[in-house]
Amino acid sequence: MTLVYGNTTPADLIALDERWSAHNYHPLPVVIAEAEGAWVTGVDGTRYLDLLAGYSALNFGHRHPALVAAAVEQLGRVTLTSRAFHHDQFGLFCRELAELTGTEMVLPMNSGAEAVESAIKVARKWAYRVKGVPNGTGEIVVAASNFHGRTTTIVSFSTDETARADFGPFTPGFVVVPYGDAGALAAAVNERTAAVLLEPVQGEAGVIVPPPGYLAEARRLCDEAGALLIADEIQSGLARTGAVLALDHEGVRADLYTLGKALGGGIVPVSAVAGRADVLGVLRPGEHGSTFGGNPLACAVGRAVVRLLRSGEYQERATTLGARLHARLATLVGHGVEEVRGRGLWAGVDLTPGGLGGREAAEALMARGVLCKETHGRTLRIAPPLVIGEADLDRALDAVEEVVRLR
Repeated sequence: MTLVYGNTTPADLIALDERWSAHNYHPLPVVIAEAEGAWVTGVDGTRYLDLLAGYSALNFGHRHPALVAAAVEQLGRVTLTSRAFHHDQFGLFCRELAELTGTEMVLPMNSGAEAVESAIKVARKWAYRVKGVPNGTGEIVVAASNFHGRTTTIVSFSTDETARADFGPFTPGFVVVPYGDAGALAAAVNERTAAVLLEPVQGEAGVIVPPPGYLAEARRLCDEAGALLIADEIQSGLARTGAVLALDHEGVRADLYTLGKALGGGIVPVSAVAGRADVLGVLRPGEHGSTFGGNPLACAVGRAVVRLLRSGEYQERATTLGARLHARLATLVGHGVEEVRGRGLWAGVDLTPGGLGGREAAEALMARGVLCKETHGRTLRIAPPLVIGEADLDRALDAVEEVVRLR
């Protein structure tokens, strides 16, 4: 059935959302109907520059031709078999993703949260079967202000009360320490530690980059304790920071990586745990799975994503445009902006207390044809698609400058 809008307005469509969907998001009052590259178009014909990129799921922009072509080609062949059978895209996807990330084995799933849940399960099983931790006593050390998903287990170790309130009882076995505090991390890691789970850059918290040497110290502590280091690269990975993996900037290797968002090219949900074969190898048939995980369509799109990343073009764009982004944003500190953080084409912009709130700023940007989103009250997250051109980036940053200087 073809949807005909006729005289239907954005307000009419928003009213439908409000009436018929659960209110688990608070979106900006814009209704997107079309998109291409770094631009989206509302049902009323208004065009906007996208400075969010689906929380980095759209690293390659909206409807990248190579990714659309891969999806369309696969749609004409086979889309789902379940893992009850082999299919011709699965092994190729796993090998190519492992080669890209410098890992040995891949466990495909669907959502980022599934990848994190999978890594947690694998780390616990490895701790009991390989490290020798007494069954049921293994601990996973995590960082405060983390964001790894919204499942019951994951919100059990969140420090965001909005994510936790009324969802207990919570899953035990997690130890929370301050992010970036190597001393606190050292005090928490012990013989019962199965793994340390960290974001190399904390995205949802406001694009927090840890102090120099912190991630290397996390690696050293894990080695010393015989524990695994798990890097959640769901937002930070796949070229967003200027490298395939954000951890690469520190010269540090993790035992397991969780990947997602951009891995599906903004077309289908694709996630994976990639890492050491002796760790992922603890899984046996029947112990973990997913009906749609590693389906042919997902693998075909994921392979196309890997092909885009092999050239290094998008890593270079994130580096070059990221330098431009941060240079512009730095000039706003003291002029409506309190602090700017980030790496590559990714920034967290803390607005000055007493000025515009984050939601107000996002709405003011929308009125100027730029889409962005706030987090934690007064922080704007800026993460445009890596395909954005210099002129469009400057145009968007002109709007940001105009808005933050309003008060």
